[in-house]
Amino acid sequence: MNQSDSRMGDGRLLALLHLCDSLFPLGGFAHSDGLEFATASGAIVTGRDLRAWLAACLGETIGRAEGPTALLAWAAWHDRAWERLVTLDGEATALRPSSTARRASRTMGARLVTTWQGLYPSTGFDPVAALVRDGRIGPTLPVAFGVVCAWSGIDQRSTGQAFAYTRLAATVSAAMRLMSIGQAEAHALLAEALLQVPAVVDAMMVRGTAESFAPMMDVSSMAQQYLHSRLFRS
Repeated sequence: MNQSDSRMGDGRLLALLHLCDSLFPLGGFAHSDGLEFATASGAIVTGRDLRAWLAACLGETIGRAEGPTALLAWAAWHDRAWERLVTLDGEATALRPSSTARRASRTMGARLVTTWQGLYPSTGFDPVAALVRDGRIGPTLPVAFGVVCAWSGIDQRSTGQAFAYTRLAATVSAAMRLMSIGQAEAHALLAEALLQVPAVVDAMMVRGTAESFAPMMDVSSMAQQYLHSRLFRS
């Protein structure tokens, strides 16, 4: 590898680290994806409960719905298949039964796209920016993540791994504010879940479609709005 290739690789890695940083102004800190209701209702109390929630999050929400969507968005960007991206974004919205979850995904997705374009301006992003401006895509968070990674030169597999990490880390962060769980235990559970990510991404790479079946998470997301007091919007 020559020096130019090395610097290009460094740039891509740094961009990915920036994108996955908890300090990135995505607004994800305001959402628990139903975990707040699950803890308030007593469904999630212990570290063992949280382990099961993370496993469902990784295996179902990420592995079968949002993760494949992010990878398909990455592919649509590389193919310059803008109509496919529009269809994909609509399907990603339709797969979320909770209206609160749909709004949250679009809010975070739109914020990701506009913030990233402001930080790393490029005319190459104009086609997607036009779709957002014209209201043809939200975009949903997984679509936005896939497009931003593709635009930044991140390979498809790394995109899937990074998306899984950000979603799992956000869940653990919410858990530390909602449950009686220490940082060491919470991060041990996160590390345990991350060990499963490569196999989940392998499956995502060959899945080719997005589907959704996470009833407990969906019910928790829909019931979130009825909590008497809340820390999170969803």
